[in-house]
Amino acid sequence: MTSVEFIGMIGTQHASEIHAPSGPVVDPAYTRRFARAHEDAGFDRILIGYGSGWPEGGQVAAHVAAHTERLGLLVAHRPGFVAPTLAARTFATLDQFSGGRVAVHVITGGIDHEQRRDGDYLGKDERYARTDEYLEILRRAWSSPESFDYEGKYYRFADFSAHVQPAHRIPLYFGGSSEAAYRVGGKHADTFALWGEPLKETAEQIASVRAAAVAAGRTDEPGISVSFRPILGPTEELAWERAHAILDTITTGYTNSPKGSWGTDGPPQNVGSQRLLAAAAKGDLHDRALWTATAKASGAVGNSTALVGTPETVAQALLDYVDIGVTTLLIRGYDPLDDAIDYGRHLLPLVRQELARRAASSTPALSTASSSSAEPVAAGAR
Repeated sequence: MTSVEFIGMIGTQHASEIHAPSGPVVDPAYTRRFARAHEDAGFDRILIGYGSGWPEGGQVAAHVAAHTERLGLLVAHRPGFVAPTLAARTFATLDQFSGGRVAVHVITGGIDHEQRRDGDYLGKDERYARTDEYLEILRRAWSSPESFDYEGKYYRFADFSAHVQPAHRIPLYFGGSSEAAYRVGGKHADTFALWGEPLKETAEQIASVRAAAVAAGRTDEPGISVSFRPILGPTEELAWERAHAILDTITTGYTNSPKGSWGTDGPPQNVGSQRLLAAAAKGDLHDRALWTATAKASGAVGNSTALVGTPETVAQALLDYVDIGVTTLLIRGYDPLDDAIDYGRHLLPLVRQELARRAASSTPALSTASSSSAEPVAAGAR
């Protein structure tokens, strides 16, 4: 491998697990600044998330596209709330206006309460079956201008023809950790997205995704994305001081609880969150720098595991995941804007420099600490 893809994440107002929302829900100037910070930092794409009450991601992406030059746009999208024919035209139009910068992150949905807010009362298995049909239609609409009919369990139409085609082949990213997610994502995804678990469990998920792709008849392997919340410091001790300050704020000063935003304060319904909490139950610190205490404190709603340490330590931890097959690294901070700037200054260059060194030597090697032998940093104990 000669490169990995770096993805950040933006919102339309300043907010995180440790910052109460400030400013208007849609702050155009802040959104522009946030996106440009990622472009200047060298990120390849930014994820624009999806929530039932959040600003509509396609319009956010259009605003960002108009105020950036090269930054890719990864728009989170839940199948089932608009017709796939309309979605195909919407994303194709955005791709044309943005100069071929659009990708779609497909989230079938794992929380019934959140789905019902948008009027979706299907059970989980049916939602994935619907997503399977939906993605078949998207791909066909994007790949052929000829009209076609479709008759499935969830969608039926006649003589559909998309007069607008994408400017490039729109990549499909796919999130989930259940068997149904592996099956549908393994069939359709260009990149399958996972949350940050220990190396052993991540490798097991990668194997499941690849097996599902083979079972679907694919001859190519989907890329793999893993998400983390890096917490950096100039020394290990300072990084851990910052990490514990973040944890204290989440635990005792929690003003922006994502649990409430998803409509549940009980155990998580989605498998991804269940897996993060299971990892946290085994211990706070895993492998080189993976810290699960933040996932435990926040209920593991969303990607919530951290990588803690100096930029050098965290870069090596990211490379540990590259070594087991990860092709995309999605990173976002608890101080969203400032962290994005810091990642661009201190973290992304280290990872890319090491990958370039490996490519030049043509002898890529595992990072110095393996998943089985890496010792926790002493400063992490408290």
